[in-house]
Amino acid sequence: MRVPPTDRFRPFYQIASIFVLGMVVGSIVYNAVYHESYNKLWETNQGQQLQIVQYKEDINTLKKYNNQQTVIKEIKIRHEQGAKDTLDPLIVKELIRLMSDDLAALRGRDVFDIDTDSKLTRSLLSDKIYTARDKDYKIQIRTMLVMEGVLQIWMSANPVDAKSSGS
Repeated sequence: MRVPPTDRFRPFYQIASIFVLGMVVGSIVYNAVYHESYNKLWETNQGQQLQIVQYKEDINTLKKYNNQQTVIKEIKIRHEQGAKDTLDPLIVKELIRLMSDDLAALRGRDVFDIDTDSKLTRSLLSDKIYTARDKDYKIQIRTMLVMEGVLQIWMSANPVDAKSSGS
């Protein structure tokens, strides 16, 4: 039995292999673009979920204390980035959510008592360790400011080393 020569089919094999290789590369590029857009959508969704929760709390507080002018009606927490601080935005949002849960007790407190409340808050939350995405972060409150019923807090977060937290 004779085997036919494959020289006749070589151009077809080359074209077919280039076509299959193009399909593989195209699917890889499409998958990368799809996952990047999905990741952006998920990050946006997480940020909006955090805003919705905060807005609901603000609405309830505003309804409760709408006749009182000298109470803390709203709490805004902002992250201050340092020179070497490069945290993922999702981690920052999670830390802000955890911190706002701890600071919920300050809503409805009198603005003129902020000096004692700020000392209490700083002592409770200064160097507090929160866990976000299976990693520990140390929170430091930089500035607290009350204006027109809004308590604004600037904080910074640094990852905790596994060596120093174990000792």
